Amino acid sequence: MKLPRIALAALAGLALCASAGAQTFASRPIHIVVGYSAGGAVDMVARGVGQQVAASLGQPVIVENKPGAATNLAIKAVADSPPDGHTMLMAANALAANMSLFQPPPYDLARDFAPVAMIGRVPVVIAALASSPIDSIAKAVAAARAHPNTLTFGTPGNGSTPHLAMELFVRAAGVSMSHVPYKGGAPAITDVMGGHVALVAVNALEVLTHVKSGKLRVLAVMSAQRSPALPDAPTVAESGYPNFEASVWYGLVVPAATSGETIARLNAEVQRALASPTVKSLLTSAGGEVTPGAPERFGALLQSERARYEKLIREAGIKAD
Repeated sequence: MKLPRIALAALAGLALCASAGAQTFASRPIHIVVGYSAGGAVDMVARGVGQQVAASLGQPVIVENKPGAATNLAIKAVADSPPDGHTMLMAANALAANMSLFQPPPYDLARDFAPVAMIGRVPVVIAALASSPIDSIAKAVAAARAHPNTLTFGTPGNGSTPHLAMELFVRAAGVSMSHVPYKGGAPAITDVMGGHVALVAVNALEVLTHVKSGKLRVLAVMSAQRSPALPDAPTVAESGYPNFEASVWYGLVVPAATSGETIARLNAEVQRALASPTVKSLLTSAGGEVTPGAPERFGALLQSERARYEKLIREAGIKAD
């Protein structure tokens, strides 16, 4: 009888510890780690959501920018942090792609992380100089077919989300284009406006100012629906490629060992934040939309995106910068 009693005592102790851990959640500041520089789109989203969560939880939310190694520094920092809900990663597409871009894989998405909530989507756009004769996706595809590997497109870099989105598009269109990687979206945009490259693929936020000034024309958005910020720009699906979709997405993850109760609490706080006019306006002004939902919804997206990127990166032979 001693062993069962010992086992029961141990289980009771574990239950008490788990309960105590749940009760002490949000007992100190929450940290949201961002793998990009301050002022960028992911940083802006993290700060907007963080402000709302801080007001609800009654604890400060500190955004930590840890750029470097294609976001792998930030990813590793969160994977190695205590699994108590006080440290989260504001993830974007790189979290799903980097396991295939880097060898050996720098982390295991399923083993190292648990999803908390998806935040939103911002479309990748294909844009050209406003005066360019290539003023539609149809004309871009026709030019690429007429002169394979001659039509150029700039992106923020090898393995960036816009680069991967363009590789998905050229395969859907069955054409060959020439990729010109840059160190960020701004220099790529500068060169398309200077006439050095024909097209540019970046997230919608980065081109809005230039579209409004009349310098750039968006040929298509790669989201499933038209962007509220670019209502006249058709989707790639509307341009003749049904079911095509490639967006920049944002979401929060925590270390895998974080308790289900803590994840549920964080998800509830994030859902409250996403319902606020402040966060909705933030995503809308960036050309995107909020996408509320349970942790399982974001988890399913992470796994499907990981599989899609693994296939693309392998077949296209894409290497990270």
